[in-house]
Order: sequence, then structure tokens, then C-alpha cells
Amino acid sequence: MSEIDLAAVTQATVDKLEPLGGVLKTFKDMVSVTVPRENIVEAVSIAKASGFEMLSDVFGIDYLTYPGHQGERFSVVYNMRNPEGNGRIFIRVDVGEGASLPTITGLFKAANFMEREVYDMFGVTFEGHPDLRRLLLPEDFDGHPHRKDFPLGETPTLFGEGRFLDPAAFRAGLIGADPGLTGWKGGAAKGAHSEQEFGQGAGMHGKESGKP
Repeated sequence: MSEIDLAAVTQATVDKLEPLGGVLKTFKDMVSVTVPRENIVEAVSIAKASGFEMLSDVFGIDYLTYPGHQGERFSVVYNMRNPEGNGRIFIRVDVGEGASLPTITGLFKAANFMEREVYDMFGVTFEGHPDLRRLLLPEDFDGHPHRKDFPLGETPTLFGEGRFLDPAAFRAGLIGADPGLTGWKGGAAKGAHSEQEFGQGAGMHGKESGKP
């Protein structure tokens, strides 16, 4: 299938989703359509029938701490691929705290594990799912780790030669709260010699040697 044909198929799919309340957004040539919760099964069915017949992923997003976000806290995104034209369309649905979504396992058997992972990590439930339970974590685990308000542990991640990532500093640098922090701390282990560069911020690099 040529790029022109793929563009036509994508546009035709978007046109079919608009009567369902679909709202189109594009970002770097990626097409996403947000639909109301009650229409998600029909929207995925339309995309599948239009040639996007491979469900690559179902994943969640938590906008709790996202700057300027307005609307529901969560989004669940269905990544659907057209294998013939190598194109993708993302079907999105916004979900509030404590709300649920209809399962799409009747359309894709692979959605069974994908929806279970979203439930496990975010706590979003799927009505009609044949076996909705945790996928990655034990059943008695308390909480959902991909939620932005999930309490993070403060155990340093250890590396060779006595180096480790300090959780608080690493997290601050990762989310941009303090871009000068690398999170790296510690030097060479006792009795070891390290030539690894380290620093906290641009232009602050050095070398450290351990001594017995």
C-alpha cells in the first residue's frame, strides 16, 4: 500500500469516528482520536474494520501532575496498526478517578493481558473482562505503581565501584525540577580505582579514585 493510500485509509477512519464524538489530534505525523467512554468498543471496531487490524498495545497515562492539564485524570490509549501500510492510529479515551471502561477483549484476544496491565499499573477497571486481575504484581500488592501519587521507595540503585543513583536527586532531574542533578553519588569503592567521570550539572566533571 502506498503512502497516499495509507493517508486515505487513515482519513477515512477518522471520518467514521467523528460521528461517535471523536476528536482528532496530530503530533509529529501521529494521528490520535479521542472518543467518549461509551463509544470506545465501537471506535476500536471501526478502526479494526478499516484496516488497523493489529492491536499493538493498550496503555494508560496519568495526568495528575502534568502542567496545565484540564479534564479527566487518566487516559487509556489503544495503539492500532495497519500491517499492510505500516501505519498507526491511536484511539484514546479519558477516564476519571474510579471510573471504568468496557473491555475490548471481544474484538482482540490480545487485549486480555494488555487491559490487565493497565489495571495493575493504574487501577483502571474494564467491565466485562473475562479475567481481570493483576498481571505483573502479586494480588496482595497495595496500590498501582504507575499512578503519579504512588509513593516511591528511597532505596538507592547500586552500580559497580561504589556508584549509586540517589532516588530523590535522580527523580528531580528526571522530571525537570532540578535539571542540574544527575542523581549520581558516591565514588569508587574502598580498595578500588575508578576512572569514571561524574558530576552534578554541565561543566562539573571530574575523576575520583578510591584508596584502601
